[in-house]
Amino acid sequence: MLFLVVDDLRTQLGCYGHKETLSPNLDRLAGRGTLFERAYCQVPVCGPSRLTVLTGVRVSPYVWDSKKMKAPFVSLPAWFKSHGYRCVSLGKVFHHKMDRAGDWSEPPWRSAHIYGKGGWAKYNTNGLWQDPESGRFINPRTGRGPYFEHADVPDEAYQDGKLAKRAVAELERLARGGKPFFLACGFWRPHLPLNAPEKYWKLYDSKKIRIADNRFRPKGAPPRLKGSREIDSYALVKGRKKSIPFHVQARHAYYACVSYVDAQVGKVLDALRRLGLEKDTVVVLWGDHGWHLGEHNFWGKHNTLENALHAPLLLAGPGVPGGVRSKALVELVDIYPTLCDLAGLPLPGHLEGTSLVPHLRGPGRPWKEAVFAKWTGGARAVGTKRFLYTEWIRKGKRVAEMLYDHELDPEENVNVAGRPEYAKVVKRMRSLLAAGWKGAVPAKGR
Repeated sequence: MLFLVVDDLRTQLGCYGHKETLSPNLDRLAGRGTLFERAYCQVPVCGPSRLTVLTGVRVSPYVWDSKKMKAPFVSLPAWFKSHGYRCVSLGKVFHHKMDRAGDWSEPPWRSAHIYGKGGWAKYNTNGLWQDPESGRFINPRTGRGPYFEHADVPDEAYQDGKLAKRAVAELERLARGGKPFFLACGFWRPHLPLNAPEKYWKLYDSKKIRIADNRFRPKGAPPRLKGSREIDSYALVKGRKKSIPFHVQARHAYYACVSYVDAQVGKVLDALRRLGLEKDTVVVLWGDHGWHLGEHNFWGKHNTLENALHAPLLLAGPGVPGGVRSKALVELVDIYPTLCDLAGLPLPGHLEGTSLVPHLRGPGRPWKEAVFAKWTGGARAVGTKRFLYTEWIRKGKRVAEMLYDHELDPEENVNVAGRPEYAKVVKRMRSLLAAGWKGAVPAKGR
């Protein structure tokens, strides 16, 4: 098992139809496996989303550490470890390095990401910035450096290059170990700060970068819908977020980071092939949630719009059809049972996701009717093939709601929840939320 998670990676990839972004290695992986076009996270922020995948439980948006989870569970690495796998964690897998550390076969490894005074991103706690010029621009409120950088340095100068080098070495070691392995690699970029080597920045011409054409708030959206403030904690942002030069620059930086992490994933995939492991290894690559790239003038995640919830999910290897694009509604919580099924392991009883293996073997069969997500402030969302609905609950009462018709309004520019012609749709979406995830799974898929 090769388990690859990429932080803050939305479906801004060539294989998802975004040809402006250069992602040849992820495109190659998609070509030899199955790409899920409609995969969704359960919480649009990294910590709880990762816990959802790694525990198989739908976690509250306020829970970032497994010690605070109330429901019983066995983590994904612990389950594979108990069935004879050597389980290794490299990079950012669980949000906190030592969360569930004992569930791995050896202590988790990270190249940096130390939580010191002022936080992990204070300049220059973890060597996040490699260009000395970046030190001239510090956010006085947070102590963080610029939100982007493109230093003329080798790949290994930044964290993901170090991770790829370590992952290749680990694969070489595990290939000699004589045991099945579960190798998890957590890549940081394109998480903020959007820092990548200069050569990846040069892949793109800023004059050719297209920006979002809906740089305005959705009409009729309730005040409770907000954009992420995370990018504001970095320098070179204040007073610029609505400007066209900022939109171009931020997209340029994000694309450079995507190409950088794509190259690092490529190194790991190349090693898998060189070592003769490709035919015997299931590869899963997923992003922990989506990311706004200036749509509605939002940057980042932290809400229940499509761009924050929609995430990439690729599967390849034994038992996975090649060159397939699935339009089925799937959730990241489905990864745990899917990997168990592909490995021939029994499923622990606590799982709240659905194995995708029956769908892989019979893509025409009925599948999930809906996907579910939660966010802070009492936001609960449900998505179907056509609609995305969010309601905010406070003290047991519904205080606001949104409905977007993706068939007529794919960019989510108009909230139609209050329109009479959508009254039956709103009623149906409320009913789906009330029934919960169990009500949306066909009997044969449970």
